Amino acid sequence: MTLVSTVGGASGPLYGTAYMKAGMAMAGKNEMDIRDFLTMMDAAVEGVMQRGKAAVGEATMLDAMVPSLDAMKAAAAEGKTPKEVLAAGVKAAWAGAEHTKDLVATKGRASYVGERGLGHQDPGATSYSYMLEVIGAGALE
Repeated sequence: MTLVSTVGGASGPLYGTAYMKAGMAMAGKNEMDIRDFLTMMDAAVEGVMQRGKAAVGEATMLDAMVPSLDAMKAAAAEGKTPKEVLAAGVKAAWAGAEHTKDLVATKGRASYVGERGLGHQDPGATSYSYMLEVIGAGALE
């Protein structure tokens, strides 16, 4: 709730919602495995979509979140280790963040600049990619 109410711009409410939804998905659990992590991420992405009224392709954090989640699900389905699953997600997140340079933002503060934002990477997609990278760096086999 602190993120939702105190961090400026779109990031506070979006990340706050993502964390709250992820936490709800883990209610009653003290440990998690990679399946639980993916369930949390599903809830987080759904929360961001609902709160931001956004979708992939609008130059938002979702352009990193959704491809990374898809890549992690695919890697998990292939039987990859948690570290490999997260590495696949990180790679897809950074590719998604990079792709936002080619998109005209239609949501959030970036939408205020319209086409002048072309060539600039979305900050939300970038911050999500960094966060997932840190999570992945701490993953156990």
